[in-house]
Amino acid sequence: MEIVVLDSYCVREGDLDWSPLYALADRVTLWPRTPRGELAQRIGGAECVISNHCRIDGEVLDACPGLRWIGLTSTGTDSLDLAACARRGVKVANVPGYSTESVAQHTFALLLEAANGVARRAWSLREGWWQAGVPERYGLRPPFELAGRTFGAVGYGAIGAAAVRIARGFGMRAAACTRTPRAAEPGVEFMSLDELLAASDVVSLHCPATPATRGMIGPAQLERMKPGAVLINTARGSLIDEAAVAAAAQAGRIFYAADVAAREPIRPENPLLAADNVLLTPHVAWATGEALERLAAEVCENLRAYLGGRPRNLVN
Repeated sequence: MEIVVLDSYCVREGDLDWSPLYALADRVTLWPRTPRGELAQRIGGAECVISNHCRIDGEVLDACPGLRWIGLTSTGTDSLDLAACARRGVKVANVPGYSTESVAQHTFALLLEAANGVARRAWSLREGWWQAGVPERYGLRPPFELAGRTFGAVGYGAIGAAAVRIARGFGMRAAACTRTPRAAEPGVEFMSLDELLAASDVVSLHCPATPATRGMIGPAQLERMKPGAVLINTARGSLIDEAAVAAAAQAGRIFYAADVAAREPIRPENPLLAADNVLLTPHVAWATGEALERLAAEVCENLRAYLGGRPRNLVN
């Protein structure tokens, strides 16, 4: 049996350990990256494929009739046509929960930069503004305390709950809205999205990308937010109307901090790149060493379970 890994690393070469695969197959082929035009050729007659960004749809599946299992090196399934996989009997397994703590931590890295501006102040010092006694330059955006402010999590799955836990550790009040009804939880107030937007000093998005959540933060929702509120997005870029958010940030009504964009890598014409009061990182919240170690181990375990007749973490 052959296993093909279509994108063998996440951020840098060798950051995923695929050594366990060699005990599971006669042949293992690792491709660092695979362009769309070479997908079918590289998959060939392989029964099992491991992928992250590759768009595997009906066209690719028709060209690869031997494919039976796809292992995702991710939690999200945006890259696949799950319906086409189901029609052809191709099982798809993801890795839930591997990056929960990493993404929650990055959420607060963005929030702390918004609140304290450590990187911006370090830059201003290197530029000589502190030494020159120009406080309006080395101050840049006035810092503020998190304690006593309200942190609102939009989505209360594993990552949203972890972010709320951290927020409470900073002395923040916690609010959450979720599509899944929740029993009362000490220290967390559950409310509707409109209520949360109006009540929160920090609104943090932790939703999956679905037709229902696409553009869920648009002009009307931005108007409901507190003046000067921080909007954080470590989930998916498609959750927001990027033009509306860029305009609100440019006008100083909100501060937007995000690790994601609607189209990635972010395009030069994205309005967020030119707006003030915007902080962007290149979709790396999930990519700590600890998370990547868990990710590779779980993908290999998913495959081992499939080959043993006990498939796990199936999403279709």
